[in-house]
Amino acid sequence: MRRLPSCERLYNEKSMAREYIEQRDGNYYVASTRISLDSIVHAFCRGESPETIRQEFELLRLEEVYGAITYYLANQAEIDAYLIRQNEKWVEGRRNSELLPADLRERLMRARDELHTARAS
Repeated sequence: MRRLPSCERLYNEKSMAREYIEQRDGNYYVASTRISLDSIVHAFCRGESPETIRQEFELLRLEEVYGAITYYLANQAEIDAYLIRQNEKWVEGRRNSELLPADLRERLMRARDELHTARAS
């Protein structure tokens, strides 16, 4: 059995992991899904096991979770920078979003309560 030199092995690991991740509209997703790599990485960084992450995302196979984690680990600096940019966008969006006017918020809450009351009857 022929052993690959370490740089060749790393290249092959990266290319294999890429099969599980795709980039769309500047964001990373588990291939052929709407599940973001962000959500997998955040769970992994919180210390969740791949099996636990798989339970949170029922559409994924365990193999895809491992593939996403492998992709992250093989491209950690790039993905960490991407996650920082994503967080900055989120913070900026929250800062620039307008709060609902108090009267509209009150009417929406009243309508929600009436809907729940009607369903309970």
